[in-house]
Amino acid sequence: MGATTLIPKEPPLNEIEENMRAQTYIRNAFIILNITSFIAALGIPVPAPFLLRDWVNVKMTDVRTGQTFSMSDFAGKVVLIETISASCSTCRKQQDQVKEMHRLLGNSTDLVTISLDVNIHENEAELKYYAAKLGYDWYFAIAPPEVIRALGNLYSAEYLNYPLSPMLIIDRRGSVYGLSYGLKPANLMKNTLQQYLTP
Repeated sequence: MGATTLIPKEPPLNEIEENMRAQTYIRNAFIILNITSFIAALGIPVPAPFLLRDWVNVKMTDVRTGQTFSMSDFAGKVVLIETISASCSTCRKQQDQVKEMHRLLGNSTDLVTISLDVNIHENEAELKYYAAKLGYDWYFAIAPPEVIRALGNLYSAEYLNYPLSPMLIIDRRGSVYGLSYGLKPANLMKNTLQQYLTP
């Protein structure tokens, strides 16, 4: 099964500032990586290297329930991942469509939806308030640095650029597929996911 191709949309002009903040974060992440290499060159002990493919085993906290989880916990299910920021208006529009998509699918127990906040200026309390206020009832978590680095390196740095509404699908076998950037209506997401949910 190949990745679904959707028509990408340019982010609205009022999202330019958010876009710039996301790009600044990406640059800062590379600076951190360079500092880590410098420390290692000085002979200072550093932790064992994190293998990018291990990001699915990284424990995160669902801010809605306080329970920990990792992507690998959902083996055998279909997982929809969206990188977001609670302060991003485009993200909110997309999540309203995700909420409607759940309704159209009848809240399938074989589908797990996870919103990962990759904005380093936000915290769990802010994200919990955001999800509760808007009535979103799926997994919400602050993405740990290891997960952020893996998403940017394994797939694309654009997955850290939340105004683009980036999304990934992990199928039942653990294969990862990217959806095209831009707002995706509920009905289109439903039709796309049904291809993966069908046994």
